[in-house]
Amino acid sequence: AITAALVKELRERSGAAMMDCKRALEATDGDVEAALEKMRKDGQAKADKKAGRVAAEGVLSVAVADDGKQAVMVEYNSETDFVSKGDEFQALAKTAADVALATGKTDPQELL
Repeated sequence: AITAALVKELRERSGAAMMDCKRALEATDGDVEAALEKMRKDGQAKADKKAGRVAAEGVLSVAVADDGKQAVMVEYNSETDFVSKGDEFQALAKTAADVALATGKTDPQELL
């Protein structure tokens, strides 16, 4: 039987939703380590499915140096306009443009 304590332990270790934890534990007969591994594999399968989606909505953010001699343009994309129009998404793009201008870095991975 899957106890609430087992679900709680898996939830604390994985950060996953309670019902996802319960299903993983049921599938692995209550083995927490096996449930963690199952959740990792399932998550990778979901990520692989999503990898082919087109992120066609987005925002451009521009940062210009005070002297006007340098400028940076950053494009951030998302799958939906709902996300791209959100304040947090817009702030992320603005921050990335500001950091790129201040540091001179152009590799997107370096801006994270």
